[in-house]
Amino acid sequence: MGQRCINMNSSKDLDSLVDDMYSAVIEATDGKELPDEAVEDFGERMKDVLRSWTQPHKQNKGLRMSSIGRPARQLWYDSREVDDRYKPKAATQIKFLYGHILEEVLLMLVRLSGHTVTDEQKEVVVDDIKGHMDCKIDGEVIDVKTASNFAFKKFSEGTLINDDSFGYMAQLAGYEAAEGTSEGGFLAINKESGELALFRPGTLSKPNVKKKIKELKEALTLDKPPSHCYTPIPEGKKGNEVLPRTCGYCPHKEQCWSDSNDGSGLRVFKYSNGYKYFTKVVSEPRVLEIT
Repeated sequence: MGQRCINMNSSKDLDSLVDDMYSAVIEATDGKELPDEAVEDFGERMKDVLRSWTQPHKQNKGLRMSSIGRPARQLWYDSREVDDRYKPKAATQIKFLYGHILEEVLLMLVRLSGHTVTDEQKEVVVDDIKGHMDCKIDGEVIDVKTASNFAFKKFSEGTLINDDSFGYMAQLAGYEAAEGTSEGGFLAINKESGELALFRPGTLSKPNVKKKIKELKEALTLDKPPSHCYTPIPEGKKGNEVLPRTCGYCPHKEQCWSDSNDGSGLRVFKYSNGYKYFTKVVSEPRVLEIT
């Protein structure tokens, strides 16, 4: 998307960002007319979102800044994928679309609130690993996130540093390493409630991104996959074990756990709250097996 700038000159404090955005919303919905330039700019950005959604960039199989926070074993399988059997389904593509739309809504509110947005989709490089940051707000790297009610709490309560299954912290650290900044964070919207949160993790909470990139590069050259990303967890009290939820979302789980259940592979059972992937079955579950 092309760079545009409609920011007001301001010395706003980034810590007041969410409150300032809420104030901008109240003003905009209380009869205050939006500047024509802001309306036109937002309309053009929506056009760009729709165009880019129908023409997604083909991802290469090497390391990217957006992936360096993921487990080495998952990336090892990613790098060896030879077909498109894991291409997102139609429902997932729709989710991508409204996620991009919400991100633009957030940045529109940032501009209306008087904060400065720069460096949108700027390409950065750290140790030959490329990435594109979402933007900077008031000079600091900000990653924009749309989240479910459950995931939003990681940003609003600051617990992301303890449960970062998608590797967001490493991604942020990579962008900041490239830009020489350190006070950025995540601007998140709860797509169920409309609540906003700005989470700015401390420097000591962020991984050493150069060390991490070095380790991942070495892991991807191995002939066999690195050790498992996660350990199976007990299911009930009779000795059964299942994959943790994060593992269940991975497209490589069948290959990754092909030696489970004494070599027969994963067994999948359908529960009322979704599928469970069993690595060990001692006592047969009393629900439908779908494998």
